[in-house]
Amino acid sequence: MSDAFNPAAFRAQIAHLLDAHDRAFGVVRGRHTVLRQQIESGDDIHSRSTFPGHVTTSAFILDEAGRRILLIHHRSLARWLQPGGHYEAPERLEASALREAFEETGVEGLAIDPWHRASGIPIDINSHLIPARPRKSEPEHWHHDIRYIVRAEEGAVRPDLSEVHGAEWRDVAELEGIAPEALRNMRKLGLVRL
Repeated sequence: MSDAFNPAAFRAQIAHLLDAHDRAFGVVRGRHTVLRQQIESGDDIHSRSTFPGHVTTSAFILDEAGRRILLIHHRSLARWLQPGGHYEAPERLEASALREAFEETGVEGLAIDPWHRASGIPIDINSHLIPARPRKSEPEHWHHDIRYIVRAEEGAVRPDLSEVHGAEWRDVAELEGIAPEALRNMRKLGLVRL
């Protein structure tokens, strides 16, 4: 980690993103209670060894038309999900999402959707419980996932099979069972077509 990284500034950045995101999408009060408590407590939410939770990033990789999404079959959770993983300081959050997307899918030419540059906020912020992993000495904990839309041309996928079981382009409607709030936000903004 770079000496220039400031955990307090990172917590302030996340708090600002939470406030802006909640205002933009009318998020109900209390949805991000654990993350807000950790920010107020001064927890090192940038570190994957911080419990009860820490920041992760993920990417909803859409084709240009917004009809197809690239999903990975998660090795540990045995489910189809968007690519993502642990934030690594001092990365920018968007760069973290792009790194994870490339590492897990092997797709070249990934780009953050222009909507993020214009708005300055993620499409979704979701805190979810991750089961305990005794082999890794990890208790059940929260992943505070900062989520971005990434655009790519639908085409060749070269998943890293040490990270995922596979990766496939699928209908964007499948997000309803994976990340319904994110899909609702994308639909509201006209970024997807079902």
